[in-house]
Amino acid sequence: MNILNKIVSDKYKEVELRKSIIPVQQLENSVLFNRQGNSLAEALRKSNTGIIAEHKRRSPSKAVINQKVSVQDVAIGYETAGVCGMSVLTDGKYFGGSLDDLVLARASASMPLLRKEFIIDEYQLLEAKAYGADVILLIAAVLSRDEIKSLSEFAKKLSLDVLLEVHNLEELEKSIMPSLDMLGVNNRNLKTFEVSTDVSKELSKHIPDDFVKVSESGISSIEAIKDLQQYDYEGFLIGENFMKTENPGQSAIEFIKALQS
Repeated sequence: MNILNKIVSDKYKEVELRKSIIPVQQLENSVLFNRQGNSLAEALRKSNTGIIAEHKRRSPSKAVINQKVSVQDVAIGYETAGVCGMSVLTDGKYFGGSLDDLVLARASASMPLLRKEFIIDEYQLLEAKAYGADVILLIAAVLSRDEIKSLSEFAKKLSLDVLLEVHNLEELEKSIMPSLDMLGVNNRNLKTFEVSTDVSKELSKHIPDDFVKVSESGISSIEAIKDLQQYDYEGFLIGENFMKTENPGQSAIEFIKALQS
């Protein structure tokens, strides 16, 4: 069983437990549930940098990345830097995140927030909405076409943007549908954990222009972004590059300044 299968197997158990603790009605009564969303897809279309900056404490491949900085400081720093949106890891067991991180980021910043999670159930979309997210991630590697369709359509009913993540052409071809806003290509091979932006370049020609193209993982240089922009990528998800520094917000400020110069 690879790491992704293990995470998803655990996620099914976790979601069932969460459902038994917090009923749907309680989520729908949340103060944040009816707030007007902030579209990440629109922000990326208008931007000339396209940076989506991530808050991530640890990961299965890297162990500890940064346990010291507060999510509030990171959110304020990223917003000051002028990123298009912030990705917040909410998985606890493997990434050290939580829904509390999402709500704290929401309290600290007005930019679009992506709930970065292994989504397998509509309940998690209701959670995302209740805790202040504007965008949800669906991962094609763990969902069937029918699941992608039903989850993305449900997200649209909740006025959430949908970023669909693929790793190869097969996943991309099964996933293209009108209820998606953004198509993200993950440059990390899930089996070997090797990273190469060649994956994004190869798949770019297969992504219809209706979708905002996002490149994810392994983007740590200005050159990599400028290179990918030639392949019509408008979004760049940057996680560890900022989080592995003492001050992720300041790192983002310097990176974006260099990108614009």
